[in-house]
Amino acid sequence: MGIFDRFKNRQAQGKARDMSDAAERKVNEKTGNKYESQVDDAQQRMERELGMDRDRPDQP
Repeated sequence: MGIFDRFKNRQAQGKARDMSDAAERKVNEKTGNKYESQVDDAQQRMERELGMDRDRPDQP
């Protein structure tokens, strides 16, 4: 994997995280933050399953 492939992968992951955050905000907005903790848990599980775990440092 070349340097440009890694750059594209990081860009894609960054974009996916942004989209995930936007979806979380929208759901919380629509539900009046009533289910905020459940939405956050679901977002974290989804990101973990997709290999986007925020607690894990990016792979070089």
